This record gives sequence, C-alpha cells and structure tokens, in this order.
Amino acid sequence: MIRRFWARHPLFADILIALFCLFPALAQASTYGSTSAVDGGQITAAVAWTPAVLAMIATCVLLVWRRRWPMLVFVASIVVAVLYMLLTEPVASFLIAVTAYTLAVYRSARACWTALGIGIGVLALLGVSMSLTGALSWGTSINAILGELVLGLIGALIGVNVGNRKRYMEAVLARSRQLLVERDQHAQLAAAAERERIAREMHDIVSHSLTVVVALSEGAAATGDPDRARDASLAAADTARSALAEMRSMLGVLRAGDAPLEPAAPIDPAEPVAAARSAGFTVSLVTKGSPELPPAVAFAVGRIVQEGLTNAMRHAPKATAIDVRIDYAADPLVVEIVNDGASTGTDDPGFGLRGLAERAAHLGGSFRSGAVGGGRWMLRAELPRPIESAS
Repeated sequence: MIRRFWARHPLFADILIALFCLFPALAQASTYGSTSAVDGGQITAAVAWTPAVLAMIATCVLLVWRRRWPMLVFVASIVVAVLYMLLTEPVASFLIAVTAYTLAVYRSARACWTALGIGIGVLALLGVSMSLTGALSWGTSINAILGELVLGLIGALIGVNVGNRKRYMEAVLARSRQLLVERDQHAQLAAAAERERIAREMHDIVSHSLTVVVALSEGAAATGDPDRARDASLAAADTARSALAEMRSMLGVLRAGDAPLEPAAPIDPAEPVAAARSAGFTVSLVTKGSPELPPAVAFAVGRIVQEGLTNAMRHAPKATAIDVRIDYAADPLVVEIVNDGASTGTDDPGFGLRGLAERAAHLGGSFRSGAVGGGRWMLRAELPRPIESAS
C-alpha cells in the first residue's frame, strides 16, 4: 500500500527526502546565526560558512528534481563537501548517499561508480593537500573522506540493486509490449492470408462453375436438337448445384468458428475435364504415374486443372483442342494445360492465374503461363513432391 502510494506520488516522496536532508543544513545555519553575536570572530566565521550552508540548502532543494537531473544533483553534493572541507570543518553529509543512490537508479550503475570514484578522489586530493599544508589535521581529513566514502558506498550499493531491478522490470514490460504488438501483427497477417485464401477459393468455385454454365447455356440455345439442348441444360443445372454445394460448405466452415478444421477434399482432375467436354470443348487428359499424393498437393493439382480449363474456355472459346497433362512421376510434379486458341488479354493475369501462382508458391513450387508459339497457350505448374509420396 505504502509502496504503491510512493510510486503514484514521486514528487511528494522527493520533497520529503529534500526536507530530510535540509534539516541538518538549517540546524547548522541556525547554530552560526545564534553565535554570531558573541564577538567579531564568530561573525567572521558565520560569514565564511554562509556559502557552504547556502550550497547545501540549494542542493537539498535540487533533490526535488533528482529523477530528472541525477548527475547535476550528485555534482552539487560533491561541491558542498568540497566547500565544507575548504572551511576546515568538513562534515560527512547524508547528501552524497542520496545523490549516489539517485544516480545509480536513474542513470546507470557505471555512471554511479564512475562519478563516485571521481568525487571521492577529488575530496581525497583536497584533504591530503590541506593536511600537508597544515590547514587541516590528518585525523579530521581522514574522518571526512572516510565518512563521505562510506555514505557514498551505502547509497551506491542500494541504488545499483534497485536500479538493476528497475531496469529489469522495464525491459520485461517493454518485451511484453513488443510481444503484444507482434501478436497483433501476426493476427493481422493471418487474417489477410485467410482473406486471400477465401477469395481464391471462391473465385475458383464461382469462376469455373459460371464459365461452364455459360458455355452449356449458349450451346443449348444454339443447337436445334431438343435432346442435346435438354442434356446441356441438365449439365448446367448439375454444375450450378455442385458450385452451390461447395459454397455452402465453405460458408458453413466460416460460420462455425469453433468447429475443428478439416482439409478440403481433393478434386479429381477428371471432373473439370468432363465438365469442359460437356460444354462442347475437345479436352484430352493424359496422366503418368500414380496420383497418390498428400491432400494439399492433390487439392492444388485439381484446382490448377480446374482453373486452367476455365481460363481456356473463357479466353479461348474458339480452341479446337485443350490438352491436359499431369506427370505424377516427375520430380517436381508437372501439371500442364495447352490450348490452340491463344488466349487474349495476357497483360493482366487476372485473379485466377494469380491465385494459381499463389497456390504453387505456397507449396514451394512454381507457375507460369503464356503463349508458346503456333497459336498455342500454355499453363504450367511444377509442385515439389513430398519425401513420403516421392518414395
């Protein structure tokens, strides 16, 4: 309770400390004031002592700002000790203990020991020189120097201990604040990554499904065969229902925030190939090796095939052939989609191709797309094979 009060009212504490150190100075001043009327010698002594007493009073007043100017207050205490020694009446003042403590707490332990060593050294040199000249007895000089040294060491030792503890707590608090900032940054990055992932998944679902539905609907409207029109309409409805089911599944996961997350089921590359064929495109699928892959890689392969076919159907509607090749045996695994319709608008990769590049990069792979000559457009992704699946 008391410690909390001092922590909340540091100025009040500093004023009390200043008053505590001020009482001896005032008592000494009153002593010389009371004896100054005895004779002229006492008056002369009182006048000589006036600067030292005033310096001590000024230093005590400075203690109110000891937290802001710790070095200035310590130097002032040494000046007071020097003045008292010059008056051949040195006294060990408690000021040096307070100022040494303040210097250790509010500056550093090194600054405290350095300043204390220099200050005591100055007093020692002055005391020895005055003793050698006979201005001060050796006993008085040694007692004054030892008194200042002992009081300074007491203040310094306590201050170093308190200062180290204070700086340790400040470092802990600073680290805690840094961890909170880093946690917020990680949360923001995770939220941004999740938004990108959701946008990518929704784009793949909606873009592919709507592209197939549009192609089927246009085919149904263009054909004069009622049976083919009916089949195209049914295929469009099936594609729309499948997309709706995927969207509901994704939205359900987003709503159920506490539900355990499960990896999405991989997409069989044959499904988007069949959908493109039903939309009237000539699509071939060639695979090599075993399709047994970890869920993340298998899911990426299916999405790449799906988006690659969507891109071909949308941007190369006049393509006469779309070739899909998946080499499961290669290392890295290769997914390649080539059409002979040479897609237009290559300056803007769009969300779909950008999403495929992000998928490949997330798995440590690479992705590229562009014209390959002969009026053909190629989309190629290379995905590293995990060690367990590669074996």
